[in-house]
Amino acid sequence: MSISASLRQKKAGGSPLRALILFAIVTALVSAFLDNVTTVLLLTPMLLYIAEAMEINPVPFIITEIFASNIGGAATLIGDPPNIMIGSAAGLSFNEFLITLGPIMAINLVVVIGVLILVYGRVLRVDPDRQTAIARTFEALDEDAAIRDRVLFNKSVVTILLVVGMFFIHDALGLEPALVALIGASFLLFWSRESPEAIFEKIEWPALFFFGGLFVVVGALVETGTIAVIANMVVNTVHSTGEAILIIAWFAAIASALVDNIPLTATLIPLIEDLGGSMDIYPLWWALSLGACLGGNGSAIGASANVVVLGIASREGTLITFMEFLKIGMLILVITVGIGTGILWLMFAFP
Repeated sequence: MSISASLRQKKAGGSPLRALILFAIVTALVSAFLDNVTTVLLLTPMLLYIAEAMEINPVPFIITEIFASNIGGAATLIGDPPNIMIGSAAGLSFNEFLITLGPIMAINLVVVIGVLILVYGRVLRVDPDRQTAIARTFEALDEDAAIRDRVLFNKSVVTILLVVGMFFIHDALGLEPALVALIGASFLLFWSRESPEAIFEKIEWPALFFFGGLFVVVGALVETGTIAVIANMVVNTVHSTGEAILIIAWFAAIASALVDNIPLTATLIPLIEDLGGSMDIYPLWWALSLGACLGGNGSAIGASANVVVLGIASREGTLITFMEFLKIGMLILVITVGIGTGILWLMFAFP
């Protein structure tokens, strides 16, 4: 086989920049249907391996994966936990999320990839000889060899397809999204007959303990009324649907960068419901979803996926500090939330 034909077989063609773009697209698409935490658990080890094989700094790949997972997760009902909470509270379906937020997140993904290319493009560019050498290295790899259990892999793929299909029709079936996910997990557990002990060994326990501690702190803020007081002060300044969209989205986004977006969403849901007597709150659910999900990009602790990815990377020897992440994270937060609120305003509040 000629080198040119060989290079065409691997989509990145030995280019780190092209690999970053492809990884961002794949991460976003998978996060939309698998939950972003599950996605990053699957893809982060692969990403670190590719960066090591290319002998380049893995930080741009790690940062890109986090942003792409949060953007992709915001596109559907099941992609990010805040969306599941909002969908359950407001009675929004999987298809409504996909139609309303899907296009917004697609635009955001393209813009964010462009920004990251500007920020990290110089680091990721390699000379043609080096690119050819990288491509030859990956040509020698057999993707199928990574699948250690073909039977379990096939069962997992079938189960995922069934679950995603059920999400599209869960309204017609009269099933809550959480129940659909539990049905899929139970079905695969019984079908695969995997040992529970083996499954528990693969759980990221340090990340879970971190979340436990974080939720205790945030829970204290909720119970003492601190978050509710702040949120009420913000919501009480609302006088129109357009103002409400902007205020709720930006407040949720900035707050989500400081505290985890799950307890924040739980606090804001009843406040939005209280506004139902004075205005149409349908657009406000989308504003809350957009702000809570995209606000997670603002800091290292803003979303569960961030903590998981950074934890895995740190364990493998790549440390990204809080301030290092904050510098690029707040930039992405401002850009994506700005685009999202602008589109929502045009959709629901434009006179």
